[in-house]
Amino acid sequence: MKFPEAPAILIMGCFDTKAAVYSRLREQVMASGENVFCINVGIMGSTNIFPVDLEAAQVAANGGFALHELRTKKDRGLALEVMAKGLRKILSAFSEQNKLKGVIAMGGGGGTFLALSAMKVLPLGLPKLCISTLATKDVSSLVGLKDIVLIPSVVDVAELNSIIVPIIDQAAAAIVAMGRVKVTQMKQAKGVIAISMFGNTTACVNECTRILQEKGFEVMAFHANGLGGKTMEALIREGVFDGVLDLTTTELADELCGGILSAGPDRLNAAVEMNLPLVLAPGCLDMVNFGSKSSVPEQYKDRLFYQWAPDVTLMRTNEAENMAMAKQIAKKLNKGRYKSKITVITPMNGFSQLDAPGNVFFDKKTTLAFEDALSRHLDPEIATTLIAANINEQTFARAAVEQLLGILERVKPKYKDLSGF
Repeated sequence: MKFPEAPAILIMGCFDTKAAVYSRLREQVMASGENVFCINVGIMGSTNIFPVDLEAAQVAANGGFALHELRTKKDRGLALEVMAKGLRKILSAFSEQNKLKGVIAMGGGGGTFLALSAMKVLPLGLPKLCISTLATKDVSSLVGLKDIVLIPSVVDVAELNSIIVPIIDQAAAAIVAMGRVKVTQMKQAKGVIAISMFGNTTACVNECTRILQEKGFEVMAFHANGLGGKTMEALIREGVFDGVLDLTTTELADELCGGILSAGPDRLNAAVEMNLPLVLAPGCLDMVNFGSKSSVPEQYKDRLFYQWAPDVTLMRTNEAENMAMAKQIAKKLNKGRYKSKITVITPMNGFSQLDAPGNVFFDKKTTLAFEDALSRHLDPEIATTLIAANINEQTFARAAVEQLLGILERVKPKYKDLSGF
C-alpha cells in the first residue's frame, strides 16, 4: 500500500461527484504547509482537478470487491458497505504506520456514512473531522465511542458557494490546528480508575476523585447518560483501567423503565467479566430520565416527577422497580469469577441529591426494598457495606474509596499501604 513519506492530513471522499468542494479543502490544507494524502471513494469515477493519491479501485479491493463489480451491481447499499470496509482497512494501516496527523471528510448521507464508519477504527486523540449534512441529526450509531468532530454543512455538500466555502476553510484550519497540537504527557500514575457520575452524584464523585488523585491515581469520569456508560464498558474491555468505582448505575433504571439514557442490557458486565476490582453503588437508581414532560409515557402519568431542566424530566422509581434492579445487579455480579474483587456499597440515606432526607425523591421504604432484594439475591461471597449516609456525603465517598483501595491492596502486590486518609 502506498503511504505518504511524512505524516499527512488525510482527505477522503467522493471525488466523482464532489471534486470542486474537495479541491477547495485540499488547497486550504496545503496552504497551511501541511502534507496531504487524498483518497477517492467515489465508485463512478475520479477527478483531474487535483492529484488523487489512492483511487476507489484500491479501496474497493480492500473491501473485497472489484470496482467494476460494484458498478455492475448498481446496489448503493452494498457499495457503501464495501467501500467503508476498504477504508477501515486502509486507515488502520495508515495509523499503524504513524502516517496520520488527522483525517477530514465531507458528505451527505452516503459520504457521512463512509467517513464516520471508517474514522471509528482510528485511536482516540487522532484528529477526526467531518463536514456533514447530517451533523445535527442523531448519528451516534456511526460515531460510536470515538472523538469525531462534526460540522454542519448548512447547505448540501455539492458545489462551491458563499455558505459552504467559509465552512470548508474553517474546517481546514481546524484539522490543521488539531494535528499540530502536541499531546501532553500525563504525570505517571499508580493506576487508572474509572468512575461513573451524574449531576445528582457530582459531590460524591468529586470527593472520590480528590482522594484517589492524592493517592497518585488517574481518575476518568464517565457521565451516566447512556453513551457514557457504553464508553466506560468498552474501555474496561480494552484494559484501560486498574479498578472501577461504579457509583452511578442510573442507566439501569432507564433500561428497565424505557428512559432516554439507557446504556443497553450489557451495562455492568465488563468489569465483572474482566475480573477488575469493582466497587458498585446504586447511584441515581431513584430516577428515570425522560425528555420534556410531554414525552413521558402515558403509563407513568401518575408518578412523582422532578423537572431537572425544561427538556429533562426525572421520574422517581418505586419499590418494585428498585427490587427488580437489585435482583438484576445481583445476577450480573454473581457471574464474577473472583468475587473477592467485588463490593456493593449502599447509601442508606438516599441514592442521589434528590433522594437526600428532606428532598423531593427521598423515600426510605424504597431504599430498604432495594437493599432487601439485593441481600436475598446477591452471592454471599460478594462483600456488601451499608453506610448510614446519603451518597453525596463525604462519609460515603470516603468509604467507597476505602473499599476500592482495600481490594487493590489485596489483589495487586504493587498497591500496598494505600489505605488510611
